[in-house]
Amino acid sequence: MRELVYYVAVSLDGFIAAPDHTFDAFPVTGDHMDTIMKDYTDALPGPALAALGLTAPLTRFDTVLMGWNTYAVGLAQGLDNPYPHLRQYVFSRTQTAVPAAVTTSAEDPAAVVRELKAGPDGADIWLCGGGQLASALAGEIDRLVLKVNPVTFGAGIPLFAGHGYTPRNAELANSKRFDSGVVINDYRLN
Repeated sequence: MRELVYYVAVSLDGFIAAPDHTFDAFPVTGDHMDTIMKDYTDALPGPALAALGLTAPLTRFDTVLMGWNTYAVGLAQGLDNPYPHLRQYVFSRTQTAVPAAVTTSAEDPAAVVRELKAGPDGADIWLCGGGQLASALAGEIDRLVLKVNPVTFGAGIPLFAGHGYTPRNAELANSKRFDSGVVINDYRLN
């Protein structure tokens, strides 16, 4: 069965973005990038794949889920179809102006995920962000893959933002440390 994987960069103090909603303090150079490009190629935006001469194999992910604010990061850069190689779902109750290649939904995200999981076999479903969508999907997340970066924000957008979050236990399945200071931790949620 397909899994929902929350694969995201996070600061040491648990934020996926700084108080001004930026995340450019996360290092994009270093030895961790080789692993990201090799093992998480499917999660690279289309322009990055093109610039690097890579093709997404669609073996890890074939679908991406984003909240509107996460999707809007690309819009500010003129990028309205960030992951053309994936099925893209953007969750918003108010925004609907997206290209045909992107599905926008005001439905309950958990119901959509259950439907996607029950669909035909495929690669896993990637929860790209943000924190509010992650909270809404907390009970559906099967794995949490954190790219822990050697930086603190002090405040900002937390990994899980919102009300009604129920704590869950996790088992560390894998951890890989890099000279860049980044650590990728892969947890299976119980």
